[in-house]
Amino acid sequence: LAGSGNVIAPSVDFDHSCSDSVEYLTLNFGPFETVHRWRRLPPCDEFVGARRSKHTVVAYRDAIYVFGGDNGKNMLNDLLRFDVKDCSWCRAFTTGTPPAPRYHHSAVVYGSSMFVFGGYTGDIYSNSNLKNKNDLFEYKFATGQWTEWKVEGSLPVARSAHGATVYSDKLWIFAGYDGNARLNDMWTISLQDREHACWEEIEQSGEIPPSCCNFPVAVCRDKMFVFSGQSGAKITNNLFQFEFKGHMWTRIPTEHLLRGAADNTLPNELHSYDVDSQTWEVIQPSLDSEVCAQQVSNWKKPLHLLPLMPSGRLFHAAAVIQDAMYIFGGTVDNNVRSGEMYRFQFSCYPKCTLHEDYGKLFENRQFCDVEFILGEREERVLGHIAIVTARCQWLRKKILQARDRQRQGSEEGAGAGGPRDIPGGTRASGNQPMLEVHIREAEAQPFEVLMQFLYTDKIQYPRRGHVQDVLLIMDVYKLALSFKLSRLEQLCVQYIEASVDLQNVLSVCEQANKLQLDQLKEHCLNFVVKETHFNQVIMTKEFEHLSTPLIVEIVRRKQQPPPRVYSDQPVDIGTSLVQDMKAYLEGGGLDFCDIVLLLDGHPRPAHKAILAARSSYFEAMFRSFMPEDGQVNISIGEMVPSKQAFESMLRYIYYGDVNMPPEDSLYPPHSPWGDVASHSTAKLSP
Repeated sequence: LAGSGNVIAPSVDFDHSCSDSVEYLTLNFGPFETVHRWRRLPPCDEFVGARRSKHTVVAYRDAIYVFGGDNGKNMLNDLLRFDVKDCSWCRAFTTGTPPAPRYHHSAVVYGSSMFVFGGYTGDIYSNSNLKNKNDLFEYKFATGQWTEWKVEGSLPVARSAHGATVYSDKLWIFAGYDGNARLNDMWTISLQDREHACWEEIEQSGEIPPSCCNFPVAVCRDKMFVFSGQSGAKITNNLFQFEFKGHMWTRIPTEHLLRGAADNTLPNELHSYDVDSQTWEVIQPSLDSEVCAQQVSNWKKPLHLLPLMPSGRLFHAAAVIQDAMYIFGGTVDNNVRSGEMYRFQFSCYPKCTLHEDYGKLFENRQFCDVEFILGEREERVLGHIAIVTARCQWLRKKILQARDRQRQGSEEGAGAGGPRDIPGGTRASGNQPMLEVHIREAEAQPFEVLMQFLYTDKIQYPRRGHVQDVLLIMDVYKLALSFKLSRLEQLCVQYIEASVDLQNVLSVCEQANKLQLDQLKEHCLNFVVKETHFNQVIMTKEFEHLSTPLIVEIVRRKQQPPPRVYSDQPVDIGTSLVQDMKAYLEGGGLDFCDIVLLLDGHPRPAHKAILAARSSYFEAMFRSFMPEDGQVNISIGEMVPSKQAFESMLRYIYYGDVNMPPEDSLYPPHSPWGDVASHSTAKLSP
């Protein structure tokens, strides 16, 4: 509706009761929200409830429930309800005795109840009767009844600022602050039967997070994720993963992929962690997000460039309902409590399979057009020019040089009386000969790992801690340095540093010294001279066989450790697969196009391997009846799509972008747009 500010577009519902092999789509027409849009909802009126921070927020059906917190003077124990459909606030109906006023407690939803555990209580205004709690309360949404669970037996130590979640019908409590020290213990209790419930302390293993408090917790795929928190004087970007089934912790070293606030202002960035690719991304808000006055006053650039999102804050709380996140309250600048409610629209379409599709292209070796001949043994690895030249400038130069040599040879062969074929007669898909690229400085096994990274932005880590596997990743790291692949360098360093232990540290150190990998050598030397490691390491047989210069270096470092050098320089994390493929489509890959798509007679150069990897329509075409002239007419039945729709399709194919108008996403699934439509119908921008 012109001028109304509302966009009407279809959204997608999936019928999960249908066969696993087919996804059935139904179109429900209604109000549509732009993806990654921030929207400021009606704030909580002071007559309903005070502005607050350190509270909890949970979602139940179509409502957000806010409990407790503090308003700057007093602790609270009121329960507020926000209806997300009506965008209205009210006090939730309650009966029974609620928990005492508190903050830094936890709240979770199980079944049709909310469970509140622990927190800090007392009178903060007069600084009296302040203490941590370990009590457990249940609030039934249907009746409004508050009930305290009286649990016999062992209890977790009273705490606040802990983490809590629900998994397998149990409440899980981790870490927090007991009034004297930070904790890192874990407790669980079944929520199925109040009469027989008892607390059980969990024996944790693996890389248990340090004692910490004030951290977020999330559950995904049978794992719990714990991020950062206060665990000492320095705030970190550590991410830990807990496997419920084995009670095993693992640290996921991703600190270098995160950026923090540049000064002392409260940050308002939204970061997203991809569990599959183990990468962080700063989410850019949509341009039609609403703006707050504070951002306008602090903004130094032209107003039309203003990023529209909530101001920075801390001790706020959030919950998710369907495809949106709701954030309420918190402490904003000048220690002011907030009563604001914000809504953030997620993507509500199926996850894009960009990385998986390119990974399958490499694994299947279909449509390969380059063969890398590696090392002195001349082992061979197949690949695709389009992917490799998009991701690695060093290999791009090698490919250009090899292509020039091949062309010169063809011209010489043609001048001698006929076309000249390459040795062995190997050919790429179609009629073009396979391009051969010699790389003397690389062996096949580490080069395969490097290629896997180029296609997927990640590497399949081998067995952790095993010497041979660590040495393999060191060889990959050496290649990453040579080929100037910063992102791969960081992945290798993460793996190696996390894998160094008492059994392999000397082997890794010696190899790092041999390969002149100074950063890894430093890490190993510092590991060896640690007070708890040194005596164990020097008593091993491996130490006896260590090269004399390294032994001298270890002894000297133990006697006189070098001063620590801290650098404020940001780490170069390189470019991602998405960024590289975007640049490739926008002109960076023009020299390597091998197919022409014709739209109403107008040519659009493209890349066969990329089209085939991402669209079954093109894959079948190129495999079964590749056009001899290398040209493909684009149409849908009798209709020729618009140039805008055509470019939308290419953006999705190359780098997974799904911003497109509604009319461009509603094409039949057997067309080249079919794969796009199944992932994009719900992400339509005006």
